[in-house]
Amino acid sequence: MVSGVAVSDSFAALSRADLATLVPELLLCGQLIDRSGMAHLIVEFGREGMAAVAIEEWQASSPWYTRRMQKALGYEGDDVVTIFKGLQLDIGAPPQFMDFRYRVDDPAHGEFWLDHCGALMDVEPLGDEYVTTMCHDIEDPTFDATALATNPHAQVRPIHRPPRRPADRKPHCAWTVVIDPSHVPPQMTTHTEQIGRTAANTVELSPIDRTGEGAHDYSGPLLSDVRFADFSHSALVRIAEEVCLQHHLLALGFLLAVRKRAQEDKALEITRKQLTGIAGVAAQRIRDALGLPRDLAGLAEVLSVHPLLNPKQYVDSDIRLGGGRLELLLGRGGAADADGAWPALVDGDHLEPLQALVRGVDPRFTVRLLSEDVDALLVEVVTEDEPAPECVEVAITRVSTGAGFVFADRGIPLPLTVI
Repeated sequence: MVSGVAVSDSFAALSRADLATLVPELLLCGQLIDRSGMAHLIVEFGREGMAAVAIEEWQASSPWYTRRMQKALGYEGDDVVTIFKGLQLDIGAPPQFMDFRYRVDDPAHGEFWLDHCGALMDVEPLGDEYVTTMCHDIEDPTFDATALATNPHAQVRPIHRPPRRPADRKPHCAWTVVIDPSHVPPQMTTHTEQIGRTAANTVELSPIDRTGEGAHDYSGPLLSDVRFADFSHSALVRIAEEVCLQHHLLALGFLLAVRKRAQEDKALEITRKQLTGIAGVAAQRIRDALGLPRDLAGLAEVLSVHPLLNPKQYVDSDIRLGGGRLELLLGRGGAADADGAWPALVDGDHLEPLQALVRGVDPRFTVRLLSEDVDALLVEVVTEDEPAPECVEVAITRVSTGAGFVFADRGIPLPLTVI
């Protein structure tokens, strides 16, 4: 290792304001995981195969991470309000990019609609078949899987949805949520059970210190928007950790689904491409959101909060900066490696995800292997004279309108329910 100081290894070193900026970025990057992965699935399995993987990955992951966030922020329950709060903190519904609006009629009845659906904007140019695949084939089972985490008798059903008729119809879609004891609960799938047994589902994250300024939970009324600046520093640390864990759970569900349809080498290849694409786009968005410089110090800070390397309770990594050098060590004894999650896919022969990550901060950066054994992978980041071209996987991910999406300050949110 280089001599020098260890870079902050948790979100706790960030200010409350920076955390409030970072959390929606992490939620959006979670949504872009699919934008990164689906193109490669279409090449291998076609549109129907892509849809099957998408259904299974969200079914496998969303019930578990939904329950985790409920518990972390103290809004566990079995009603419509609990379901809607979960959607507001879900990588499947990042704020503003997927602009969910809500109405609660009573604890068992409500509606939501999307004034803007960034995912639809990405898919509409591909034609009605792809829109139907996303908004019908994928949404029907995955919305119910998410609601299942709150109440097994909850059903999410469309009022209207794309393909849009007329072509500029707004809101983009609208749905009812009804909880009724007569509803037959969907059966938990085998892939959902498998992800439930991962270390990612059970890892303990930072407890919330309830003594600081700001909200320590989301136990109050459902709000029209979640304004992250209203949470305490400690709550934001926990939310950021949980959102990064959502990334890993979704990626584990993705890999599990792809393994059913491909040989192991091909499944790992596709998942590495998924990781490479999102790693680069996420790094650039984090750099820009936090106003970090395009130097090794800025890169070190991006690495310290990047979802590939977080949460630290799940991913074993060490970042060292000093003497004009930056080294990254990926330990092999962490829970992420036991699960075979993203960090386990990076090795001396497959540095592409790290290359994309560092070049998302500055295209002149290059990762070089220093050593590798059963205990750890050690790499160094060096600065080249000329910028490297953007890799195909990042370019594919950047096609999404989410890659360049800009969040807006919407002011004080309105309470939609009375507690």
